[in-house]
Amino acid sequence: MDDARRTLKQLLSLPGSAARSDVFSFGAVLYEVLSGRRAFRGDTPIATITAVINERPPALEAPAVLGRIVSRCLAKQPGDRFQTMAEVRAALEQATVSPAAQRSSIAVLPFANMSRDPDYEYFSDGLAEEIINLLAHVADLKVTARTSSFAFRGKEQDIRRIAETLGVANVLEGSVRRSGNRIRVTAQLINAEDGYHLWSERYDRELTDIFAIQDDIAQAIAGALQLKLISNPARHSPAFPAYEALLKARHHARTYLPEAHARAEEYCRQAIALDPKYAAPHALLGFLYLMSTTHTGRPMPEVAPLIRNEVRRALELDPFDTDPHYLLGAVAAANDYNWPEAAREFELAMASSSVPAEAHWAYALCFQPFGRFEESAAEMRRAVEKDPLSVIWRGVLMAHLVLGGKYEQALKEGFKALDISESEIHPHLAFAETYLALGRVDEALASAERAHRNLPQQSMGTGFLAALLVRLGEKDRADALLREMGASPTPIWGRAWYHLLCSELEAAAEWYEKMIEAREVFAPVYANSLYTEELRGSPYWSRLARMMNLAESPAPGTRHHIRRA
Repeated sequence: MDDARRTLKQLLSLPGSAARSDVFSFGAVLYEVLSGRRAFRGDTPIATITAVINERPPALEAPAVLGRIVSRCLAKQPGDRFQTMAEVRAALEQATVSPAAQRSSIAVLPFANMSRDPDYEYFSDGLAEEIINLLAHVADLKVTARTSSFAFRGKEQDIRRIAETLGVANVLEGSVRRSGNRIRVTAQLINAEDGYHLWSERYDRELTDIFAIQDDIAQAIAGALQLKLISNPARHSPAFPAYEALLKARHHARTYLPEAHARAEEYCRQAIALDPKYAAPHALLGFLYLMSTTHTGRPMPEVAPLIRNEVRRALELDPFDTDPHYLLGAVAAANDYNWPEAAREFELAMASSSVPAEAHWAYALCFQPFGRFEESAAEMRRAVEKDPLSVIWRGVLMAHLVLGGKYEQALKEGFKALDISESEIHPHLAFAETYLALGRVDEALASAERAHRNLPQQSMGTGFLAALLVRLGEKDRADALLREMGASPTPIWGRAWYHLLCSELEAAAEWYEKMIEAREVFAPVYANSLYTEELRGSPYWSRLARMMNLAESPAPGTRHHIRRA
């Protein structure tokens, strides 16, 4: 098995073009690598084609998990194969994990809404998410984050395929039927390898018993997997109307639209008014305030005291939940530039048994101002491990790798992201950064164009694209983009990035100072990056560094040059 794992790791390091190749062809290559012979053989080309169409290759003398992966790749019917190379890669990565680690892993799928009212989907989703949160407190259990587990909503429920994609051994699925004041919940824990039910149960209860149902399900799963659920002695059972308002807030918080976030904030306030002792809506409201700085352009100095108030109230109500400390760490870093205080808060957050992917993301940002890009990338990898189908996290990981000079690794992560979805801005923008760092300006331009097209109101993509156009002699279009950027809700970093990339240091320093004054998060994040190298060597830098409480000289080992066309 060790030899097979080494072979798999070599396959996983293939360049992006191979990672996006045809699933069937890749299966044939994998078969030959593992067996030393071709999967389909014939004495003539026609005979070989006939074998491909009609015959199954001889059984592999390899671990069963590898045989199943190859068989799915080579299935005769396209619908029976892996549907994307992202699924193949995830299955191969999981095959390199030890059997013990595989057994202690679970994905909770969105519970089916069996109620007559389709609008109750927020309730069935919320129940599944609450169970995810409870299972996150099971010692030594890997729990897939909501974004990745819920990516299979509305798709054919092939449990084995889902488990292979998410890299888990067990899957929980269920349904919710709500009628008046009654609720029926069914849940099944399935071993993905053989399809057998490890546990199943049906609950017919009053709506107000929903909290006991959640606890019973989590305890039953922990027992079935022979693990222990860590209890929270301060956990409060909220009034049901407050709980329902919180579920609605979470539902709207998943949509990156200003109006959806406004509704989420309002539902949080409703939950707090309905049950002042309920900690969860305070923590969620603090998170929404933090996200509003990037989603709607609210100034960090405006929301920083709001975040602190909500998080501190959440911690007063539930001191055993250390997760909200990462929000205090983010405020200390992004608003106060109080780096020791940020470190203390993040240490408290990271001590939790259930660190969310968002906390790893925020923590990663705090390593970057000091040029500690390997550590920042490591934190983003942890976010990706928890939420493997999040295109945003993979795109952010790419950006961290670029800043650390790990360009080939960044490209590999980018191809994984695009296998999942091509509609987000993050991987395309990170591709543009990577290609520019490698001196491949035409490819950088194509990626920047796609990033701008996917989210034109995001100034980062606009500023980067405008700078590339200047390099290629298209100054008129670049000027038009800069005028367009003025209407963006967050224009400052895009404008600073543009001047940095164009080596216009006086203008870059002016816009960088505006970033610092506005507490734009990218000001400290990029302070020791390849983009600010020229600025750090200029007379302007001392003042800017002091404003961020950073050293006035570059951190060791942070000199990376952007190759010029």
